[in-house]
Amino acid sequence: MEERSHQFKRKQEQNRIRLSKKGGELSQLDLAIILAAGEGTRMKSARPKVLHQIAGRSLIAHVLAATSSLRPRETVVVVGAGREQVTEHIAGIDPKIKTEFQEVRGGTGHATRIALHGGPSTGTVLVCAGDTPLLTAQTLQEFFAHHCEKKAAASVLTADLSQPFGYGRIVRSGSEISAIVEERDATPSQKSITEINSGVYIFDIAHLVDALKKVTSDNSQKEEYLTDVVSLLVSEKKKVAAYKVDDETEILGINDRSQLAECASYMRDRINRALQISGVSILDPDSTWVDLTAEIDSDVTIHPGSAIVGNTKIGTGSTIGPRTTLIDCAVEAGAEIIESYCVASEVGKGAKVGPFTHLRAGTKLASDSRAGSFVEIKNSSIGEGSKVPHLSYVGDATIGRESNIGAATIFVNYDGVTKHETIVGDHVRIGSDSMLVAPVTIGDGAYTAAGSVITENVPAGALGLGRSKQVNILGWVLRKRRGTKSAEAAEKKGNNE
Repeated sequence: MEERSHQFKRKQEQNRIRLSKKGGELSQLDLAIILAAGEGTRMKSARPKVLHQIAGRSLIAHVLAATSSLRPRETVVVVGAGREQVTEHIAGIDPKIKTEFQEVRGGTGHATRIALHGGPSTGTVLVCAGDTPLLTAQTLQEFFAHHCEKKAAASVLTADLSQPFGYGRIVRSGSEISAIVEERDATPSQKSITEINSGVYIFDIAHLVDALKKVTSDNSQKEEYLTDVVSLLVSEKKKVAAYKVDDETEILGINDRSQLAECASYMRDRINRALQISGVSILDPDSTWVDLTAEIDSDVTIHPGSAIVGNTKIGTGSTIGPRTTLIDCAVEAGAEIIESYCVASEVGKGAKVGPFTHLRAGTKLASDSRAGSFVEIKNSSIGEGSKVPHLSYVGDATIGRESNIGAATIFVNYDGVTKHETIVGDHVRIGSDSMLVAPVTIGDGAYTAAGSVITENVPAGALGLGRSKQVNILGWVLRKRRGTKSAEAAEKKGNNE
């Protein structure tokens, strides 16, 4: 394993040197074309296929992230189905990326021709599909370096699959590529070939433009195949190179929900493995889901059934889970979050959350604070060392340092029209089953009696008592509930006394 890691690093460095040549025409990719016009009918979704997500990014965003590593001078995405949604999404990723509309789905060759219109007439172009989220920047850099070294008119990224159904087959003559045959057009012998076309190509732009003029739609689908360009270049004795990817999962495309889930699981494993290597303890990688956008420091422990989503950041020494979801949260060093669901919240150093806690947007827990069992907190700040131990709701509140909120306390923040704020000072003790009716302020060092409904401010150091005096009506059960088990028990107790 160690030797393989050293080899991988050496290969990375070699490719970095190749791609950083100054003054050479191949030091930077001239054009990247992403084909994303497909209907995606098998997804059975109103959402365009390339906008479905895995690991916190859309499929098209994964592909654009990988292709950006080649520093293309220009990137064009060919859109079709759901063009408005896809175009808006791409603009949000990078407004410099261009989009071209393929009104009639005429195949990959037709889409590529549309993308080339008005672009550079010379140089090098990468063409790939927008639904291959597992494709890595490292593989594209190696592929590009290989193409440059071979000085090829075209290069094809290939892979060996044990079950190649649905993919175009790589037909070779000796060690050279002679053709790429689509599944629907392949003969029985060609279908037995396991080396497949990934749909990722690098072309010399001038050769590609010339070949596309000669591509026809004389096939079962009546479409212009980009793969036919390869056959044309071969027939014209142009050099066509192949680069076989080591990890065949990188080229997996997505056509339905099952394949979406499959790719998501591969991405999960890739992310978790990288985190483990960096010093994160993931006790059950198969049940732990971490988005690419999350940041997790070393010596964090993640228990089974947890999801780390969005722009969540977790500091060193923290413990997460089991069965915990963090969405866009900031967790400082040494915090502990167990069996909880937290959104857009801040958890301070050494703070403890859970089990069965819901932190809603705007929650801020200071260092060494606690939000305990069956607690919901929303848009509130909990001060250093303060505790909301159990069975409470805190909304639109500010709680000072080292205060304690008794069990079953409700911060009554909504009057049916407007939300109001509650302020609790330092070293306050709120009795169990209290209701703090906002707007209200509990001063430093104050107490509230258990079972109180507090509707007025409680001064510092005072006891707030908001309940009626208890009255016992003797004999009520025997008079009003005669014949019940309660009456029998009461009568028996009375006779024994």
